[in-house]
This record gives sequence, structure tokens and C-alpha cells, in this order.
Amino acid sequence: MPEMKRKHNSRIRSSSIIHNTVCAAFAVTAVACVAMAANPPVLLAQAGPPSTSPAITNDRDVIYEQVSLLAEIAMHIKRYYVTEKSYKEIMAGALHGMLQNLDPHSDFLEEEAYKNVQEDTSGKFSGIGVHIGMREGVLTVIAPIEDTPAFRAGLQSGDRILAIDGEKTLNLPLNEAVKKLRGQRGTKVTVTIARQNEDEPRDVVIIRDDIEVPSVKGARMIEDGVAYVRITQFSAPAPEALQEALDKLAQQGMNALVLDLRQNPGGLLKAAIETAQKFLKPGDLIVTTRGREGVSPPIESRAGGSYHNTDIPIAVLINGGSASASEIVAGALRDNKRAVLIGETTFGKGSVQSVIPLRPDGQAAIRITTALYYTPSGRQIHDKGIEPDIPVYVTPQEWQRIQMRRTHIENPALFNEEEKKSLADVVDPQLQRAVDLLKALRTIR
Repeated sequence: MPEMKRKHNSRIRSSSIIHNTVCAAFAVTAVACVAMAANPPVLLAQAGPPSTSPAITNDRDVIYEQVSLLAEIAMHIKRYYVTEKSYKEIMAGALHGMLQNLDPHSDFLEEEAYKNVQEDTSGKFSGIGVHIGMREGVLTVIAPIEDTPAFRAGLQSGDRILAIDGEKTLNLPLNEAVKKLRGQRGTKVTVTIARQNEDEPRDVVIIRDDIEVPSVKGARMIEDGVAYVRITQFSAPAPEALQEALDKLAQQGMNALVLDLRQNPGGLLKAAIETAQKFLKPGDLIVTTRGREGVSPPIESRAGGSYHNTDIPIAVLINGGSASASEIVAGALRDNKRAVLIGETTFGKGSVQSVIPLRPDGQAAIRITTALYYTPSGRQIHDKGIEPDIPVYVTPQEWQRIQMRRTHIENPALFNEEEKKSLADVVDPQLQRAVDLLKALRTIR
């Protein structure tokens, strides 16, 4: 995760490191948090001695009064609550409530949760292998990660998680849901899900495992100069892995490209920017983040780097599992007229969270929403998503078979002969539409 240092006035310390992130959806086995590449807004920064204006003084009086009330309530809980609670437990609950009351993506990160955030951007995880988020207040599967327990158990994008090991998830904080789904390899967890077009919820038993997810998969020539590359998530190694794939495909005669971002739940914004800029002209706008008006100025991220392939036609595949960093890349390529989007409307995760370490030892942090991101044309996509230029819809059942077929192409050793035969006739209509379009565009050029 990129580090951005900013002065931070505090009665306790003079500075802290602010890690700005856009949470695509807090993942169980991968963080969907996107670190901002541009300079973050200055938080709580102040030049010179503290202001003593009447407004500031009044604000301080109010906060001290409320903190005093909080301390009084904590003492009553400690003394009278039906079961014994430590002050640490009481205050942690207060901090969680304070931040979760703002929106589903803001939270207090205790030591374990903060470590998970830091670990998740590496591309190595442990758990069931699913990215989750909140949709309309309900814990929802953004995307299962291929070749993981969740994928093999049949979880799908859009599945609503109603219970974990029998405990209902209604009003369960996202961070707590992550804790319950994580666990040691070989242990099992039962997830109760509700799926669209199914009348009754179902229980799915999943055995946890260690997971390492390659960020780029399936790079190959499809036919007649049309290349295919799939990015599974925008982890730190993704841009370099993509460049290696593009170099090999160029040697094989690539003159058109299908970039598959389906079921990609996001990742590092830095990785997304470094991916998008490979297909844009230097200086092209990729994404703009806008915070509270009058507090932080808009921040523009533009194409840089040394590799700029602006000649070949591109088709980008998207669906409801494409979120956050994926939406940034898709929006940037379309708005700069470098790609056609094919598939289904994306998830719609476009809020920016700053992860701010707390305490001198950095053993805790807060994650707080500070901005929204906008595509180059000025479209704000949070809770809206990006609609494809060419809609091509598939049913959940069709998509499950498409994923299995895709996995078979990339990892044939995972399937026996009977399974291979059953997948031989599976057609991916979104991919096929992309290939047909690229052939037509190439002919026109």
C-alpha cells in the first residue's frame, strides 16, 4: 500500500502516515481497498499555533462535553451491565458504532483487522476466497475468487449472505463478517445465502484454505491476432504481470485485445492507474477524486509511464462483479475512447476511504470515507455502476458454466475427462461478442 506522509496536528503526536484507500468492498480473502496514487487531502493539518477563534473554541467545548458523556456512560456499563465488560471492549464498541454510523465502509480497525487490510493488497490470503461488500444494507457477495473454496462451493456474485454459522448477518458490521469468514486452513464455515430467482435460502458449507491469487490469468491468442488477458484483481503485482503478458502477446502478433475485468472486485488504485495508462496517451485523465467541498481540492490522476499502446482496438468485459478499481479502468478507457465495454452493469463502488493509523505503535486505525471518484467525463458511479456500451446478459447458471469452462482452459489439470467433455460445448457470449466486434473494428481501421 503506498504511503503518503502528511503533517497531522495532535495533542499527543505531531505527525502520522495517512494511507488513502478506496475500498472496493472489504474482502474476506482479498482487500478491495484502493490506495490513492495522487496526494491525499491534508487531514487535520494546521499551520502555526492552534486557532482560538470563537467557532473553534465552541467546537472544542462541545466535543469535550460529549467525550465526558461517553466516559460517564462507559463507567455505568462497566458497573451495571449484566455481564462483565472491560473498558477496552466498551470503548472499542463505541468507536465501531461511531464510524459505522457514517456509512457501511467506515470503521474502527483493531489490530487484527488492520493487519488484514495491510496483508490483503499483497495477493496472498487465507479464508474461503470471496470478496464481500454491503449492498442496500445487506451483506453481499461481490465476487468469488476462482480456484478457491467459495468458488468450488458455487457462491456467485450477487448472493446475499443471510447468516454465518447460524448467526444472522442483519446489522452485522462488515468487519465482523470478515472475521467470521476468515479462519485456519481445514476449518469449515456454513454460509446461508439467498440467491436471485430462488424461493428459499440455502446453506453452503465451505472448508477454508490458504489462497494465493495470480492477478493476471489466461493470457493467450484467441484467433487471428485477437489477444485475451484477464485481470482477477488489482493487487500490487498486477501492472508488471500485465506488461509481461502484453509483451509476449505482441511477439505472437497481437493486433486487438480483449481485457476481461468480469468478477474483478478492485484492488489498489495505483495498480488500476498503471494499468489504464498503458492504453492511453500521456497526460490523459484517468480518474478524479472529490472530497468535501471547501475541505480538500479535487485530485486528478493522469496517464504517465513509458508504455503507451494507443493503436490496437480494445474491448473490455464487465459485469456485476466488476467493482471499484475495475470501474476506474473501464471508465477511463471508455471515456478516452480507447475501448468498448461489453457485458453487464458494474457493481457501483466509487467511494474513497482513508486508512489512518492510530497510536504511536500503529496497532490500530480508522477507515473513513473522504471522497468519491469520477470517471474522466465527470460521471460519478457510486451506487450506480457503469453500463456497458454493448449489453450482453447471461443467467447465473450460464455464468457458472462459463467460469468453469474458463478455469478449464487455464488449468486443465483440475478437471477429469468426464468434466472436460461436459464443458466442451460451453459458449461465452460476452467474449464472443467482443471478438466479433474487434474483428470488425480492425477491418474498418
